[in-house]
Amino acid sequence: MKKQFAVIGLGRFGSSVAIALAESGSEVIAIDKDDEKVKNISDLVTYALVLDAIDEKALRSAGVQNVDVAIVSIGENIEANILVVMLLKELKIKTIIAKAVTALHGKVLEHLAVDKIVYPERDMAIRVAHGLVRPGIVDLLELSPEYSIIEMPAPGVFVGKSLQENQLRLKYGVNLIAIKRMKSEKGIQRETWNVNPLPTDIINEGDLLVTIGLNRDLERLGRE
Repeated sequence: MKKQFAVIGLGRFGSSVAIALAESGSEVIAIDKDDEKVKNISDLVTYALVLDAIDEKALRSAGVQNVDVAIVSIGENIEANILVVMLLKELKIKTIIAKAVTALHGKVLEHLAVDKIVYPERDMAIRVAHGLVRPGIVDLLELSPEYSIIEMPAPGVFVGKSLQENQLRLKYGVNLIAIKRMKSEKGIQRETWNVNPLPTDIINEGDLLVTIGLNRDLERLGRE
């Protein structure tokens, strides 16, 4: 059975989430008050509806109470964001994910027992800043103020050596989650992932390393 999602608020973040979920094969109800935003996404999701999500009867008529996950991505109106979360709680939605605009907004959502709070603008700003300060990093996911997951090109000193020889954990205090590698098959470049690699696996030139650890240790690794 397909998983069912409701995405409420179709700004850039909400629209991107709704489309990505629909492309993964999930059933998606996309909701916004703005007729133009709904029209733009109508051919890309299961249902696209123009309605005021603060109206409980309208939410029920849309079948929102039956979804597995509801994503509240209203960003321009914090009051509406919080009221919609409260309504979804009353509808007993299994899982609620909500977009927060400020730290205080996030605290309010925490007190409402939202399952996951996302800060898309803040997270993007962090990625841009890290990319400017540490241009060698391809991607970064901040887990906490102290810990992150980064994706970076394999340093030259690692190439041609096994993980056991490189001793990432012993020398740098970080753990290697995966090696991402491009392989050519019949002239076509294909991305392959070696998740939880073995100590005997060799790092090749052009490999991308996905590592997790303390930010200070990851920075030291990035200087190699």
